[in-house]
Amino acid sequence: MAVATACAVATAGCGLGAGAGTSDVTLVVTRDFGSGVIGRVTARRVPGSETVMRMLERSFSVGTRYGGGFVESIDGRSGTAGRRDWFYYVNGIEAARGAAATAVHRGDRIWWDLHDWSGARDTPAVVGSFPEPFIHGIGGRRLPTALECAADAVEACALVTDELGKLRVPVASQLIGTGSGSDSLALEVGTWRDLRGQIVTSLLDQGPASSGVFARFTDKGARLELLDPRGAVVRTLGPGAGLVAATAQGSSVPTWLVTGTDRAGVRAAAAALNPAALDGHFALAVTGHEALALPLEPAR
Repeated sequence: MAVATACAVATAGCGLGAGAGTSDVTLVVTRDFGSGVIGRVTARRVPGSETVMRMLERSFSVGTRYGGGFVESIDGRSGTAGRRDWFYYVNGIEAARGAAATAVHRGDRIWWDLHDWSGARDTPAVVGSFPEPFIHGIGGRRLPTALECAADAVEACALVTDELGKLRVPVASQLIGTGSGSDSLALEVGTWRDLRGQIVTSLLDQGPASSGVFARFTDKGARLELLDPRGAVVRTLGPGAGLVAATAQGSSVPTWLVTGTDRAGVRAAAAALNPAALDGHFALAVTGHEALALPLEPAR
C-alpha cells in the first residue's frame, strides 16, 4: 500500500494508550528498493504509546502533507509526481494501516523505502527483514510456520529446515499443495514446475503489478526473467537459477517461495535463505556465485 494511504490516519485519536513500553525495535530507511541506506536506528526501549509514525519522526526529519497524514520526505529526500513515493513495511509485510495508527511491538523491524512504483503500486511482502516475520509475526502475534516441500527438493528443504532451526523457528513440515491455512506463514520449497498451480505462483506469472515481485519464470519454469522497477526484462537466467521471494493475495498472510529453474537452482535459493544474504532486499535471485537483488537496475 502506498504511503499516501498507509499514513492517512492522524496520530491523535488512535486509541493507543501509554502501556508498559516494548523493546528491541529496528527502524531502517532506504531508497530504491533497499539499494541505498539512508539511516538505521535500533531502540532497546520504546514507549508504550509508540507508533510507526512517532518513531520515524523521533529519529528522522520528516516532511508531511495533507495535514500530516502523508510522508513527503525523510531527511530531505522526497517523492515526486513521477510515481516515486515512500512506502513502509513491518516485519517484511506491507503496512495495512496508517503509520500513525500502527503500534510498535517487541522485536519489530520497520522499513521505509523511497522507490518508483510504476511497475508495482503494491509490494505485499519483502524478504529483506528475514528472519521476520517468522520470529515476531504480524501485529505482535507470532504465527505458525508451515514448511511445504516438493518431493524432489529434499536437499534444499533440509537446508531451509536447518536455517529455521538455528533461528529457533518451529515448523510443521508437509508436502506442496497440502495447504497451510489462512493463519500460518507458508514457506514453499521446490522448482517452479513443482510450485505451479499454487495461488501465489499465479501472481508471479501475472507480473509485479500483481505480485510485487520483479521476476517471473518462463519456458515452463526453465528460465527466470529478472525485471527492472518498471517491469521490463533486464536479464534472463537458465539452469541453476534460484529465487527467494514473498508475496500475498490481497490481505492474506504472505507466502515465501524458495524456488528455481531446477533442483540446483532451488538448492542455491535455499542456501541464500539467511539474514546476511537477504538483508535489505525486496527479493533475491541467485545463479552460480552471483546474488542479484531485485528489481535490477534498468537496462541502459
